[in-house]
Amino acid sequence: MKQKKPFHIMIIPTLGCPSKCSYCWSSEEGSPMMSIETIYEVVQWLKNFRDDPVTFTFHGGEPLLAGADFYRKALPLLSGELNHLNPNFALQTNLWKLTPELAQVLAEYDIPIGSSLDGPEALNDLQRSEGYYERTMRGYEIAREHGLQVQFICTFTSYSVQFKEDIFNYFLENGLTLKLHPALPSLRSHGPDKWALDPGEYGELLVYLLDKYLENMGRIEVRNINDYCRCVFTNRGTVCTFVDCMESTFAVGPDGSIYPCYRFVGMPQYVMGHVHDRPSQEDLAHSAAGVRMLQFKEHVDRECKGCKHIRYCRGGCPYNAMVPASGEIKGVDPHCKAYKRIFDEISDRFNKEMMGSFGLETGGPSAGPMMTAKPGIMSLMMSIALK
Repeated sequence: MKQKKPFHIMIIPTLGCPSKCSYCWSSEEGSPMMSIETIYEVVQWLKNFRDDPVTFTFHGGEPLLAGADFYRKALPLLSGELNHLNPNFALQTNLWKLTPELAQVLAEYDIPIGSSLDGPEALNDLQRSEGYYERTMRGYEIAREHGLQVQFICTFTSYSVQFKEDIFNYFLENGLTLKLHPALPSLRSHGPDKWALDPGEYGELLVYLLDKYLENMGRIEVRNINDYCRCVFTNRGTVCTFVDCMESTFAVGPDGSIYPCYRFVGMPQYVMGHVHDRPSQEDLAHSAAGVRMLQFKEHVDRECKGCKHIRYCRGGCPYNAMVPASGEIKGVDPHCKAYKRIFDEISDRFNKEMMGSFGLETGGPSAGPMMTAKPGIMSLMMSIALK
């Protein structure tokens, strides 16, 4: 039987956004708005593109700027016309434009929502813009009233990492899942660079969060730590940064242009094709942007072959790798140092606890991890495996 290989289509209705976050690289003033005709073209393109399950993520900019009527028409088109692909949906938004009407439309399709909060209100608004917290929480309440699931992404910057304990406690005390992103430089401009989190600091932050997670198991979920543990446990990448995303992830911009990922949307040199041309997988792979993406894969195979984490890391994010070289492939993801730090920490702890459970470290089974007061990494891995 043919093994299904799920793929991901990111739909970018607009690069416009009402917020002005200090470190943002994915919003653009005056960006056009995607028309419902473009969604129809997406459907026609994908009907015979490939026969695998698809996830559509509406991203931006701010995707809710498209309005309730757009989603009222787009969702039935995508789900009905592409039913053979078993489509799933997700949406990333700051929630400012969520109305009861729009929430009802999204609830009909049970769409999980990702949003953003960088911690307590004062810290969040310092980084994201004054009034951001209040507007987002107002939208969060509307989402909850309509039964929508919302999880927040927290961006750690070179500034906010100083307040990591305050940020962790904020998510813990408010019963929120913590998923973090490091602030990143961009191919678009040099503005976000001053906020970018140093890879060494990022690695230490991840180890800190691993310890805090283990101390508070059952009270909070730190999604990134789950993902890192799952990578080590299964020996394969399971999330965006650590998978071979080439040929399995594409983004459609407001005008119907196709890109390797949403982070490239709006940059003409990374256009792989257009939905109205119905490009095949081969057409996209042979485009100039597609060839460049495959060069990253070849670079990783060559340069990282001696790394014990290569099977599940795959050199990290190709976009991140391109930024320091102005779009060229000259290295791997600059956060490689951070990834190695947390992968090594998880692997070493797991091996130590495993040996200890058999009495191989101290000569007796009584010293195993089951005797320790706090949950160890094996406890976390077991909880992940049982989900």
